[in-house]
Amino acid sequence: MNARMADLKRCFEAAGFSDVKTILSSGNVAFEARAGSEAALVRSIEAAMAQHLGRTFQTTVRRTDALRKLVETDPYAGFDVPANAKRVVTFLREPLRKKPALPIATDGVLILATDGREVFTAYVAHPKGPVFMTLIEKTFGVDLTTRTWDTVKKCASA
Repeated sequence: MNARMADLKRCFEAAGFSDVKTILSSGNVAFEARAGSEAALVRSIEAAMAQHLGRTFQTTVRRTDALRKLVETDPYAGFDVPANAKRVVTFLREPLRKKPALPIATDGVLILATDGREVFTAYVAHPKGPVFMTLIEKTFGVDLTTRTWDTVKKCASA
């Protein structure tokens, strides 16, 4: 069960973050923070969730300017992505120790490329359900979060 966005916003504000905005209803939060490493922000956010929500959710932090740069470079532009494919970005918490041979294509899923801690995938709906997430987790583990390209663009413009 996910947290309500209003509760998540109050949690971030109680933790001392400013200009807090939730984006969509999928746990995306834009905020201002004093300088600090992503790891320190993750620890602060997860501690605030435990205190104010009574539970934590895996937290991944990216700077807005990094998301803007990602959107501007359009990592999908160099690939032949089917017109009906949904584009998703997977954000890894840690850099890859070993990059898999890419692209990987199976069941309508194309894991196209990686760049740092981001993985770029496109998929078409499959009768077996969300096979793209199964392939992403099989390839990169479960310490990650995945967002649609449209959501990434909304977060970049927050």
